[in-house]
Amino acid sequence: MVPGMPQVLSIAIAGAGIGGLTAAALLAQDGHRVTVFDQFTQPQPVGSGLVIQPVGQAVLRLIGAEAAAQGLGRRLHRMAGTEADSGRTVLDVRYDRNGGPRHGLAIHRAALFASVHAAALQAGASIVPATRVSATRPCRDRREVSGADGAALGRYDLVVDAAGAGSALSPLKARLLHYGAVWGTVPWPATDLRQDELRQRYRRASKMVGVLPLGRMAADGPEVAALFWSLPRPALDHWPQADIAGWKTEVTALWPEVAPFLASIRTPADMTPARYSHGTLHRPHASNLVHIGDAAHRASPQLGQGANMALLDALALALAVRGEGADPGPLYARLRRWHVRLYQVMSAVFTPQYQSDSRMLPVLRDRLLMPLSQTWPLPRVLTRLVGGDLILPLAGVDFPPRPVHPAALAPAKDRP
Repeated sequence: MVPGMPQVLSIAIAGAGIGGLTAAALLAQDGHRVTVFDQFTQPQPVGSGLVIQPVGQAVLRLIGAEAAAQGLGRRLHRMAGTEADSGRTVLDVRYDRNGGPRHGLAIHRAALFASVHAAALQAGASIVPATRVSATRPCRDRREVSGADGAALGRYDLVVDAAGAGSALSPLKARLLHYGAVWGTVPWPATDLRQDELRQRYRRASKMVGVLPLGRMAADGPEVAALFWSLPRPALDHWPQADIAGWKTEVTALWPEVAPFLASIRTPADMTPARYSHGTLHRPHASNLVHIGDAAHRASPQLGQGANMALLDALALALAVRGEGADPGPLYARLRRWHVRLYQVMSAVFTPQYQSDSRMLPVLRDRLLMPLSQTWPLPRVLTRLVGGDLILPLAGVDFPPRPVHPAALAPAKDRP
């Protein structure tokens, strides 16, 4: 137990995603009794690839999952994009322009899931499969959790909603974005593309194809990549009936060098539609209940922050529990408030420049914003923005975090 911890809590976590498992690992490390409920028969990841930014890597380090994740993923040193018709570079963000160790970690969700799943089990968390948490209600000074059939799953001192965008516990009503994408995991072919860069090709903002190197899904597996193609929401609805040959022709016309990555895609089912939404809970908690990750805030993936936000939420929750015990919601919200707000605003600003039907925004992006982005001091600002630490990720807490005494996390008026 952490010095000063008043009691061992019984904690239920709804959802065995990245945020839920990370919260489970952190809370179990602090000595709490943690039970994770997941709707799948066997807990598993959903999706293709993602980027863990430096702030997220620090959280993985705290739960003992960073080495495993780094061993499977690929270090990313640059994110670059080119406009297809003009040949202009319209995105160029480097993690460390001086060749230092700072980097993004590009990784398949399956590899990341395996790393945090092992950390949660190692810390002592229990995982209950094939059980979807559908409701929770206050019950004296605890919370009762119910399953999909209405049967009670138990009473807990604290319930953590980490069930993602489909959470039955979250009151968040997010705004659907007009554009989403289809994603696929493909073998890394013989190509001149670098395996330490995310590369994208655009036509205005209405067409986008990207390739993200992912490393390996398992230690003995082949090198893979995430291939993604931007689509408006109506086209996503009709993707299962898409003409794959015609689609490949369209993609290669936009970016001929991507052709080798398309070889393994034979049917629409080889690419998974992803619909994006935007919204934030102004109050991500109730009595003995906290919402984290996509259950608390959602945005497009343009800044590559989704998994990192969930990891930071999990850490903020663990620190808040140290400070407040079974009712950590207000402190958790305070720790995350400004970081979440900033990145939600920046996501709303950046997304239409890369995914929209606008003809003016791409011109502004290419002819004004891109040249400005390469002018001091903006390259450093963009690096910190993408890295997740443009501002302090946890308000009032040094980052990467060190052990924090509960008194340091109390409201200012209550501090000694």
